[in-house]
Amino acid sequence: MNNGIQEEPRGRRARRRGGPGPTLADVARLAGVSPMTVSRVVNDSARITQASRDKVEQAIRDLGYVPNQAARSLAGARQHRLALVYENPSAAFLSELLLGCLEQAGECDAVLLLESFRADEEVTDLVARLQRHRVEGVLLPAPLCDDSTLVDGLAAGHLAVARIAATQAMAGALSVGMDDEAAARDMTSHLLALGHRRIGFIAGSDRFPMSARRRAGFCRALQQANLAADPAMIATGDYTFRSGMEAAQALLASANPPSAIFASNDDMAAGAMATAHRLGLEVPRALSICGFDDTAMARAVWPELTTVRQPVSNMAREATILLVRYLASPAEFASHDLPDLRLGHEIVVRASTTRHVT
Repeated sequence: MNNGIQEEPRGRRARRRGGPGPTLADVARLAGVSPMTVSRVVNDSARITQASRDKVEQAIRDLGYVPNQAARSLAGARQHRLALVYENPSAAFLSELLLGCLEQAGECDAVLLLESFRADEEVTDLVARLQRHRVEGVLLPAPLCDDSTLVDGLAAGHLAVARIAATQAMAGALSVGMDDEAAARDMTSHLLALGHRRIGFIAGSDRFPMSARRRAGFCRALQQANLAADPAMIATGDYTFRSGMEAAQALLASANPPSAIFASNDDMAAGAMATAHRLGLEVPRALSICGFDDTAMARAVWPELTTVRQPVSNMAREATILLVRYLASPAEFASHDLPDLRLGHEIVVRASTTRHVT
């Protein structure tokens, strides 16, 4: 029973508040159809029943959905087959990434397959699998995006590559990323501005090039504040919740424990928060905690997590658009270096950090 109050559609609410408008996936959910069906209606494809067209058009009107014009121009070409090849221990990161890739692939009328790749697997085996599925282009997120052997192997198999969350440009591949070092420096500076001087840092695995950059940003901020990085205040995890718990346990067992902990992703920050709760430390009064990524995990924990907003979904979208553009018109890129887009970050302050009182 709604007592006569009609809820405003999500997309219109978001635009009224200054947030992003409705997506193709929102239209698909409201209409009860697949994103591909919405894409075909938007692009006026004949391969759609009138009943489905009517449902989609009504959902578009209800949400006030405005199609991505760049994506629509790409959809006029033949349908391309893409694969998202992943190997990342953070389920929250993968969820954000997959959402962005799926929605944009739908907008571009491209088919998206999912393929996992293990560290002990031969690149030639992966290439053979992708070729059997008639894949033309590969979306390669972190940490795989910085593996030059993998990128070169995919290129040797005549597969176009778009790297997501790449730390730097790489010849022969499209790239979309952000400045991890600057983001970590800004978050550390935020903690310093709150009066914290004893800051613990949970680094990520050395297998991930972004780990070194985030650690460098942490150390750079301390240096700029004329503070030395204490090795006892740096622990290493592997981007999982449990490793964050264990790293926080080690940091808090120090004779001079930190007043704040900055973890290199939200999963490890959530693990650090669980350890603090178990030890009876009130967050943030007794211990401030912050993370990196701004995944759904950051809003699922209590108190909600201060974090670096890494534009994971937007990076996935931009990489998908670039890849489809490249496949549709490789000549467009022939006389130029392949694009290396750098997206911005944001420090999102929530309830897990506060001013340190000595």
